[in-house]
Amino acid sequence: MTAETKPNVRGQMLPGIAGICMFMIFMTMLNAYAALHGSFGNGTTKYAVLAICTLLAVGIFGLLRLKKWGWALVTAGCLLLSVGDFFYFERTHAGFFLVRGLFDLLFFLYLARTEVRERLL
Repeated sequence: MTAETKPNVRGQMLPGIAGICMFMIFMTMLNAYAALHGSFGNGTTKYAVLAICTLLAVGIFGLLRLKKWGWALVTAGCLLLSVGDFFYFERTHAGFFLVRGLFDLLFFLYLARTEVRERLL
């Protein structure tokens, strides 16, 4: 398709973005709750998880407004959560972390598509 026949899709949200944002805000709340109750320890890890959750929450609301900085934060958050879940799976061999990590990796790959990036403002 040439640029003349290509419809303008800029500023239109794909349904997958809304689903990813709902899942990621749930994961953000879950990780923040776990950090506040000491599941990640009481030292530096606790504050690192809270900082990541804060950045991810801000990025989610930016992505819902179709901002490029929101997309960048959520894409990085998906990759970071995926790596963290794979690390926990390697340590504990709990299948829950593998499934959650695969979902996060799938969301990262969805957000990295050119069709998604073309719609951002």
